[in-house]
Amino acid sequence: MAVDVLLGLQWGDEGKGKIVDVITPKYDIIARFQGGPNAGHTLVFDDINHVTHTIPSGIFNDKCLNLVGNGVVIDPVIFKRELDELKQFKIDIYSNLVLSKKAHLILPTHRLLDAASEKAKGKDKIGSTLKGIGPTYMDKTGRNGLRIGDTLQPDFKEQYDRLVRKHAQILKYYKYEYDLSEMEAEWFEAIEVLKTLRMVDSEHLINDAMKEGKSILAEGAQGTLLDIDFGSYPFVTSSNTVCAGACTGLGIAPNTIGEVIGIFKAYCTRVGSGPFPTELTDETGKRMQKAGNEFGATTGRPRRCGWIDLPALKYAIMINGATQLIMTKADVLSHFETIKVCTHYLYKGREIDHFPYQLPEDLTPIYKEFKAWEIDLSKLDSMEQIPDELADYINYLEAELAVPITMVSVGPDRKEIIYRETVGSIS
Repeated sequence: MAVDVLLGLQWGDEGKGKIVDVITPKYDIIARFQGGPNAGHTLVFDDINHVTHTIPSGIFNDKCLNLVGNGVVIDPVIFKRELDELKQFKIDIYSNLVLSKKAHLILPTHRLLDAASEKAKGKDKIGSTLKGIGPTYMDKTGRNGLRIGDTLQPDFKEQYDRLVRKHAQILKYYKYEYDLSEMEAEWFEAIEVLKTLRMVDSEHLINDAMKEGKSILAEGAQGTLLDIDFGSYPFVTSSNTVCAGACTGLGIAPNTIGEVIGIFKAYCTRVGSGPFPTELTDETGKRMQKAGNEFGATTGRPRRCGWIDLPALKYAIMINGATQLIMTKADVLSHFETIKVCTHYLYKGREIDHFPYQLPEDLTPIYKEFKAWEIDLSKLDSMEQIPDELADYINYLEAELAVPITMVSVGPDRKEIIYRETVGSIS
């Protein structure tokens, strides 16, 4: 049985959480393979907003096993808060949630290092979420990190103290003042909660499940354009957000990948610093931000908004080998009379249609205009009901991207989805 991969094709916030929630009934296992609490996956049902950060988005389906894979970094304090919020829904986390022993732990000092580093950068800061993600991955690659499985070892406290002493030396360099005592107390309390959960050798769990014919969905966080290797470096995250990250983040072979489901918004957003060719800094951008409620699920920061960017989207599809696409937030464009699509960039007097090594400030987007649909899409449930303008927009994008668009989201609720009749669809 193959592993399907679902991931974002833009700068994150594409609506992956909702889509995972919608298609979860098709799968036996939902597995997060990278990132950490810098992710925020929003699910809306029964008129309630649910936000997961580290826990997979399939947690609300009691027939599904949710795995936090080895490529994920876990902050025990934030994880405990997520668990506390789930209690009201009577979710059996002891049966439906498992943690990879090889997933790395975010320490309180990782968060302090993140804050100190960002402060030192001043106006050149990268827009970190300050969750300690980067410093944790640095310790992972530097072979200094602590893993979930280490919490079961008799010398865990000694390992922790050794790493904290290293961090303290770095914080001296930054001349960063802090008080660790309260943060540590909360952290160790949360560690005890994590130890009550099932910890597994996740690479064996996943591969054994495939042999048994179980269906598995690998859930990505952030977006392709934030990938540490292929994103808009250095304004990126610290993990591989692309399809290849599922192999290293779960311990599966490349030839076990099945469908690669790419999620993109009908427009484009970005949180934090970094290049954004189609960004709208005028009233149109503010209108888009308001209509789409574009504020970070994790940070609450306002998202920068702009028109859809085809060169960037084609690049993301190429890197991931996307086999099908899902477009979200089509309903937001109902608030406009005319919408635009960036088809090329103008750079140094010539047109280019590819995502370059860097995105310089003098890169000018070239647009194609479309007539928008000025009707409420949220009550529609079939392609036959959608306005001609939206059908034209979808058909144009599908032709340009050369990958089938199998679903279109027309509202935040899990029910507000339109399925398209396309070969290979997951609907």
